[in-house]
Amino acid sequence: MELQERLNDVRSRIAAAERAAGRPAGSVRLVAVSKTFEAEAIRPAIEAGQRVFGENRVQESQGKWPALKAEYPDIELHLIGPLQSNKAADAVALFDVIESVDREKIARALAEEMKRQGKTPRLYVQVNTGLEPQKAGIAPDDTPAFVSLCRDELGLSIEGLMCIPPAEENPGPHFALLAKLASKCGVEKLSMGMSGDYETAIAFGATSVRVGSAIFGAR
Repeated sequence: MELQERLNDVRSRIAAAERAAGRPAGSVRLVAVSKTFEAEAIRPAIEAGQRVFGENRVQESQGKWPALKAEYPDIELHLIGPLQSNKAADAVALFDVIESVDREKIARALAEEMKRQGKTPRLYVQVNTGLEPQKAGIAPDDTPAFVSLCRDELGLSIEGLMCIPPAEENPGPHFALLAKLASKCGVEKLSMGMSGDYETAIAFGATSVRVGSAIFGAR
C-alpha cells in the first residue's frame, strides 16, 4: 500500500470513529507523526494534503522542517516528544504546538523564550496517566495545580492535555482520566491516541490523534 492510500485509510477510519461517537465530522485533527523519516519521505503526505505533523526531537526536526515549512507555509508542526530546557529556544522558534510541557523547569524556560522571541506556540501539558517511572509527564493528581501555575504565575496559555497510556494496558481508562482532568482544568483539547488505539481515543473525546506507523510504515 502506498503512503497516500495508508493516509486515506487513516482519515476514513477517523471519520468513521467520529460518526460512531456521535461527534461532528472534522472534530478530530490528524497529527501525522513523521519522526525518523527524512523530508523526501514526508513530502508525499504533504502533497496528499496533510498539513499537521508531529516530531519527537528538536534537533532532528531542525534538519528537515525549516525548508519544508518555507515551501508549505500552512504546515503546523507539533513537538510531541520530551523537551530539554536547553532546547526551549529552538523549540519555540520552530514549533507551532508544544505538547510535552511536563515540569515546572520546562514551563519557566518556555515562558522566558516566548517572551524573548515574541512567539506563542500553543501548549499542552503531558500527563503521566499510568504513573510510569520511566515516562515523562505530570501525575494526574498534580495536573490541576500545574496548569494553574502555568497560567497564573507564568502567564502561559494551556490549550490542552496529552497522554501516552502504558503499552500493555487497556487505553480506555487512561483516555477517560485525561478527559476528566481536562474538564477539571478548563482546557478544551485532548491529544490522545496513536496508531494502535486512535479510534478508542476518539470515542473518549480526543480532539487530535498522533498517528505515525499506520501512515509512514514501520520505522
